[in-house]
Amino acid sequence: MRSSYRHTKVIFTIGPATDDEETLEKLVRAGVDICRFNMAHATHDYVRDTVARLRKVCEKVERHVSVMVDIKGPEIRTGVVPYALDLEPGNKVDFYVNPDDAKDLEQDGAYAITVNYPGLAKDVVVGNTVLVDSGLIRMKILSKDEKRVRCEVLTPGPLGNRRHINLPGVKVNLPCLTEKDKNDIKLSIECNVEFFALSFAREADDLRVMRRFIAEHDSQAHIIAKIEDQSAVSNLDAIVDASDGLMVARGDLGIEIPYEDLPVVQRRAVQTCHRQGKPVIIATHMLESMISSPMPTRAEITDVANAVYEQADCVMLSGETTIGKYPVECVEVLNRIIRKTELGQGPLYNENVRLITPKAKMLRSAVVLASDMAGAPIVVFTRRGQMAQILSSLRPRNSPVYAFTSDNLVFKQMLPLWGIEPFLLEFDDDPEETVQKAFKALLKYSWVRRGDNMVVITNSKIRDRFVDTIQIRVVE
Repeated sequence: MRSSYRHTKVIFTIGPATDDEETLEKLVRAGVDICRFNMAHATHDYVRDTVARLRKVCEKVERHVSVMVDIKGPEIRTGVVPYALDLEPGNKVDFYVNPDDAKDLEQDGAYAITVNYPGLAKDVVVGNTVLVDSGLIRMKILSKDEKRVRCEVLTPGPLGNRRHINLPGVKVNLPCLTEKDKNDIKLSIECNVEFFALSFAREADDLRVMRRFIAEHDSQAHIIAKIEDQSAVSNLDAIVDASDGLMVARGDLGIEIPYEDLPVVQRRAVQTCHRQGKPVIIATHMLESMISSPMPTRAEITDVANAVYEQADCVMLSGETTIGKYPVECVEVLNRIIRKTELGQGPLYNENVRLITPKAKMLRSAVVLASDMAGAPIVVFTRRGQMAQILSSLRPRNSPVYAFTSDNLVFKQMLPLWGIEPFLLEFDDDPEETVQKAFKALLKYSWVRRGDNMVVITNSKIRDRFVDTIQIRVVE
């Protein structure tokens, strides 16, 4: 296997630090695979303009990346306060769902703060914990009635405008898609994005609701479920089954569950995706210190390496590439860590993935054959991307997989798959002609050399029908 081949893919989140053409070109050349838009912050005009700019850069560089739009999803936030409140332990805070009931900032011996969720009082019980501003401020619920929920501050901190509220262990009755989400999805479909990430996916039905919505608007984009609370952890297997992939969103997840459980949940999520043959993304705080520092911490290096050892499909950058000072350097750091870690020993392939169809089992045979041939590259031809996804889920550690498709959407949707290097190629009616065209493309871009052994998965015409085959070929 070529030493430059990287199995684990890189996602970057676009923002003010990276949305100019020059920086985008540097990122694409550095090897990013997916560009993520966070709709919690991005406007529609920003998405339109930046997607067009990104695709222009990709055409120039002749290296393409796919686009993922992260849908904000349901969330609970505080309202506007006239100035930041320096909350101290013992302070009382009343959360009101009706702004008319919180006309004065201080009333009835407590700070009066509005929230955007009318069902708050119905969902919580006295004694529950309320976490504000990514868990920086911890409160305990003392009492509640139809108008307000009274809390006592346990840990101090400044409370500003529209801060996120987490309710650990509480099942909230929020819709999986808000009106803002629906409008953001429609805009993204206009931009022909390849992926959606659904924030706060709590159960399989959330994925089905979103899939129906995008289908009604003629989109075949894949849906990535973000697990961010205890409900998602409890329904993990069903969520993975209903989705096209999973994102372990460790920011909110690390607040919603005990922090010591987070590594266990991450590993379980990765293993569940491996078993079901779905891609999995590890996200949040991968290189957080590099927002302001040119070097990662030793703990961050180990964290990235651990995700690679677990054989996650992708690692993701957030603040590092939206507002960070060193976005390109972050991608270069990931490249170095990933490539070095992937040289470590591990199983030759994933023996735990569920293989149901005869074709899937045939692909496993191809992986075993390629491994026995000193990691010979695998070439596969796919119209819908399913064979590439199965090959990726088999995790052939020593073999790169070159996946050819004639469909541009499928090409882009194969980019996040572990170990898959996709190519766009017009298929010929004669399978052998298609194989030869693929070999020429691989030679042109120096993915292979003449004389290399290849394991080719294609079909051959026998009499009047086509038969699936595994072939050992030599590049000529």
